[in-house]
Amino acid sequence: MTTIKKPLKISFSTQKGGVGKSTITTFLASLLHYRLGYNVLVMDCDYPQYSLTKMRERDLKTVMQNEYHKKAALKQFTTINKKAYPIIKCKAEEALDEALEYIQQSPVHWNMVFFDLPGTANTKGVLTTLKAMDFIFSPITADRLVVESTLGFAKVFLELPETENTNKDQVFRLFWNQVDGREKSILYEAYQHVIEELGLSTMDTRIMDSKRFRKESDDTGNYIFRSSLLAAEPHLLKATKLDLFLQEFLKIIHS
Repeated sequence: MTTIKKPLKISFSTQKGGVGKSTITTFLASLLHYRLGYNVLVMDCDYPQYSLTKMRERDLKTVMQNEYHKKAALKQFTTINKKAYPIIKCKAEEALDEALEYIQQSPVHWNMVFFDLPGTANTKGVLTTLKAMDFIFSPITADRLVVESTLGFAKVFLELPETENTNKDQVFRLFWNQVDGREKSILYEAYQHVIEELGLSTMDTRIMDSKRFRKESDDTGNYIFRSSLLAAEPHLLKATKLDLFLQEFLKIIHS
């Protein structure tokens, strides 16, 4: 008898806004679902802004109105014959139950569920949902306040007492995002030293900053970068090292 693997529960989580958790969630979900053949489900728990749900609405309009995106969407659909990944809007405290209910009622075998959670730990349900994740990837930027806030939260979170939902085998990884190539490597070395002293682990790949990260799909005209309906174009991934980040991400979750 073949046993079907449960989908991996993954969250790009941080306690600081503006460091790219929702953006990276979208990039990874689109690449995995549209280009690499995985079935990805996204739970948008980022109440009250629900940024991923709103992004999907904007992406749908762009595909209908922009010829470049329309052709890319048609080509993608005829190549993979696959629907867009679902984005389910819910509150953090309901996310685990809603994901389970959706999975049980769906004929699709889901490989991964991404949980995009609010950036404040005191929001109801955030900590219990995070404790249930298989993998947490936490973005940090070379800003003292961001580093202190993220490391402080990580230390406290990992020492929280277990609950009935706690995943004892959970993997927690920090990663550098929005890296400016002009910044001195000595700065990162100093931060890295502090991270290691706290017993935390960082991914090897650093995602480079790009103005394109801040552009919506309806503002990109003749290229695809950040979209919930289309995978980013390979040459743009290479420029930001997102291609290497994806490889390392897959290695971690499959190890």
